[in-house]
Amino acid sequence: MFTIRITPGSTTPLYQQITTQVRQAIATDGLTPGTLLPSVRALAEPLVINPNTVAKAYGELSRDGLLETIPGRGLAIAPRRPGLGLTKAERLRRIEGPVTQLFHE
Repeated sequence: MFTIRITPGSTTPLYQQITTQVRQAIATDGLTPGTLLPSVRALAEPLVINPNTVAKAYGELSRDGLLETIPGRGLAIAPRRPGLGLTKAERLRRIEGPVTQLFHE
């Protein structure tokens, strides 16, 4: 079972601690596609944090394509697609060469 742990006094924002742990668990197969995540309230209560913090983390992960909404069930880990889970900077770095070459052609 995957457990999220936060460090309240850390310089890293709480929502970012959550997103980092979920990303890492996805990358290491600790969370597999289709695995349901706890609801916002169900995760916020044991961590003793504001539900908006969890919602922000879930929103970021959803925007990045790592989570998908399953109607009537909640949020689940999305099926793996190439390139997901990379930071925006890394995705841009990877396409910079081909785009520059295409532009010059």
